[in-house]
Order: sequence, then structure tokens, then C-alpha cells
Amino acid sequence: MKTNTFKIISGNLKGRKFHFPDSDGLRPTSGKTRETLFNWLQFDIAGKTVLDPFSGSGALGIEAISRGAKKTFLIEKNIKVFKSLKSNLEFIDSTRFELVNEDSINYLKKLEHDAFDYIFLDPPFNQQILPLILNLLYERKLIHSDSQIYIESEFQITEEFLGNNCDYECKINKEKKSGSVYFCLISLGVV
Repeated sequence: MKTNTFKIISGNLKGRKFHFPDSDGLRPTSGKTRETLFNWLQFDIAGKTVLDPFSGSGALGIEAISRGAKKTFLIEKNIKVFKSLKSNLEFIDSTRFELVNEDSINYLKKLEHDAFDYIFLDPPFNQQILPLILNLLYERKLIHSDSQIYIESEFQITEEFLGNNCDYECKINKEKKSGSVYFCLISLGVV
């Protein structure tokens, strides 16, 4: 029988299990992939701001909170998934996160916030959302020259893809594939 849970890998919530509902397109980032991502980031997440605009189960955002992120913004538009995420976050200090039930594109178009240190992009697959969200982050000044963006996608992110779909310079720092999911960490040439 399938159990819809994920376990936090490290930090003050290490070992804690979180539940999530069945929902079309919901694919929590695997523990192995999360471990790779946070190894790439090393201990640099502590005290940083994080934006997780396609939160889903919350696996990435909660891992960031566990590892000491200063504040994590989690955005989830599916009400059933949002309610589960809200329940999972109840025991965590509410100053450490902001949870929003809204379409992330609409939310980011009006968000007034300083640039984030890390952005975790794991949008629904096969919906061409990445180019839109990458440019929106830039237009709204939600990224700066030291920001790093983690991307999970159904296709390999290339320098050519970034050049054709971003209005700013990007560099792929790390990349990997797990099963049919590609993931990478990019940095910016934003001034």
C-alpha cells in the first residue's frame, strides 16, 4: 500500500515524517534528490530567504526550514494540498514561513519583497511554466546577483534553453537526473 509521506533529512526536524494527499501532478521531491540539492547548497541555507512557489507536499520548503532558513515562502494553489501543508506546518514557528493559497504566477505579480536568496522551482510538468516564472522573478526584482535557483523539470535544462527563455544571464552550476526528472542549480548574471 502506498503511503504518502516524506521524511526530513537533516536539521532540527530531521527524521520527522510529513503526510500529503493524493493529487494529480503532485510529485514530492524524493529524499535522494533533496539530499543532493542540500549537499550542493552545503550549510549556506541557514539565515537565508527561500521562495518555494510550487510547494506541493512542502518537501523542499520544510527541508529548508529544518536547516535554518530565515524565512520560507510556500505557495500552493490546490486547496486540498494547501490544507495538508498547513496542517504539516502547524507546529513550526510561524515567523519562519509564510504559507499562501494562491496561483503562484498571480501571487508573484503582486508580491512586494526583497530579492530571495534561493528559489525552488518545481512547477507542474508539461505546462510551459518555467519561462514565465523565470522572467517574472527577474521583472519583479525577486532575484539578485547572489540568488540561486533550483529547477526540477521533465527535460534537461540547458544554457540554450536559459538563453532563449530568460531576459538575463544564467549559468548552470550543477545538474543531475533521477529517474525521469532532471534537476539543476543555476546562478544569475543579474546586476
